Amino acid sequence: MEGNLKNVLVLSFGFLLLFTAYGGLQSLQSSLYSEEGLGVAALSTLYGGMLLSSMFLPPILIRKLGCKWTLVLAMCCYVAFSLGNFYASWYTLIPTSILVGLGAAALWSAQGTYLTIVGNAQARKTGQVGKDVVSQYFGIFFLIFQSSGVWGNLISSLVFGQMPTQGTIPEQQLQACGASDCLMAVASTNSTKRPSQDLIYTLMGIYTGCGFLAVLLMAVFLEPVKDAQLEGEGEKQAPPFWSTLLSTFKLLRDKRMRLLILLPMLSGFEQAFLSGDYTRSYTTCALGIQFVGYVMICFGAVDALCSVLFGRLARHTGRTVLFALGAVTQLACIIALLLWKPHPSQLPVFFVFPGLWGMADAVWQTQNNALFGVLFEKNKEAAFANYRLWEALGFVIAFGYSTVLCVRVKLYVLLGVLSAAMAAYGAVECMESRRADGPLATEQTKPAEEGVTQTKL
Repeated sequence: MEGNLKNVLVLSFGFLLLFTAYGGLQSLQSSLYSEEGLGVAALSTLYGGMLLSSMFLPPILIRKLGCKWTLVLAMCCYVAFSLGNFYASWYTLIPTSILVGLGAAALWSAQGTYLTIVGNAQARKTGQVGKDVVSQYFGIFFLIFQSSGVWGNLISSLVFGQMPTQGTIPEQQLQACGASDCLMAVASTNSTKRPSQDLIYTLMGIYTGCGFLAVLLMAVFLEPVKDAQLEGEGEKQAPPFWSTLLSTFKLLRDKRMRLLILLPMLSGFEQAFLSGDYTRSYTTCALGIQFVGYVMICFGAVDALCSVLFGRLARHTGRTVLFALGAVTQLACIIALLLWKPHPSQLPVFFVFPGLWGMADAVWQTQNNALFGVLFEKNKEAAFANYRLWEALGFVIAFGYSTVLCVRVKLYVLLGVLSAAMAAYGAVECMESRRADGPLATEQTKPAEEGVTQTKL
């Protein structure tokens, strides 16, 4: 097997194992630990830690340790979160959530940097256009990675399904489900009782084992990579500490980055809504906690399939068409969720929304990452650190107001963020189109690593 592709597959399966555990835990936090809002507080703290670490940690770790060992170290933080869920309390979940937040920014920045480097290396080797190979590699990665939503949630549903925790749901509770829900974020009901401690121990043991396997796979089989662009510049004096520390913010001098920060924020808002509000106020409220896993499987499966599809389609349609598809799909879902009154008799509908949500999310994950990698190819570490910083801010805000706003208001907020993000993205595309028609247009023939003017994927 070709070396760069092998590394992409190792990276992808490492993330598959890691997020089989973490993804399943995240989907359950708001339902499993509803008392006093512990679940959403843990998630908000987690992404708060990610927000802070995104400001400075990823570029420093990647330069000091390299992409490989940054990935290994960050994965160990996720394993600690699984261990913290064995005895969930404010004293175990909050500290381990902070630890995951610190590791998450470095994990995703190293992942984006690694895929961009191996994609451009493969393009030079085969004579292909760098941006096309990078987009294809991101598609392969997210195909495998997003399937973690299937396996992690399947495991939780099978384990919790051994002891059903739901009785008959009263009509009064059903009337308060969906967009009308203003109390579910902190209230514990008949349908949201925690499963037995033995079942929780079983689930956490499986998830922790997956995390350890992920760390082992990356440490043993992933090959270190070096950025050919930096090597080509020769041996230069290492940049000052504060220059590296502030490289994430320095990239905000670029007007394109200032506009594009809304895209990762949208990613944070929409993922937080699905994992924190849809699972709690729609699925758990009307069906019970044992259905959360099955519903999220639908999201993960569609997301995975669409990720590889969109990665390949991008070279034929251009990314603008895919961004439009994602925006229209998510807009339709938001409007429908505002109008829908969930009821157990409408079981198929509970799976339709996560499926459509997964299709839109596949656009954001594949095309946002490829867009940042291409536009800011000379500042990859800082670009992906910015991406995770603003995505984390979206998560923090969404989880932060989770216990104080009604679901209807949250959907209107999400609608506003979606509209603003698409307007800002359109402005960047106009800027790039004008640049392509200018003096820099000749650089369109160069590989992606030689400039940032090639943007149509």
